[in-house]
Amino acid sequence: MNIQCPNCHSGRITTRNRAKKAAGLIGTIGGTISGASGAFAGTEIGMTLGVIAGPPGMVIGGLAGTILGGLLGGATGCIAGSKLGEVVDERVLDNFRCLACNCTFNTKAASTAD
Repeated sequence: MNIQCPNCHSGRITTRNRAKKAAGLIGTIGGTISGASGAFAGTEIGMTLGVIAGPPGMVIGGLAGTILGGLLGGATGCIAGSKLGEVVDERVLDNFRCLACNCTFNTKAASTAD
């Protein structure tokens, strides 16, 4: 899709992606918190599996389960937040900025200028 500025018709356009970045950060934080609460279940599982290796295995298994739960929660939250932010960028915000005249616009403004 070739996007042009509705103001000066320049093709030198960049995306701002502000909502995508913000929602990704919020999703990461929320997902990590959610993952940390779910990590207690991971700790239990890790400790149960670590019983085979004795007390050091339980500690290492518990830590691994906690870390893995937090990481998976954070990654999932980041992906979900980024996708939501992408939709907001595309449909609500002026996501495009012209590098020639510094005008900001969305795809609806770009399509009506044609």
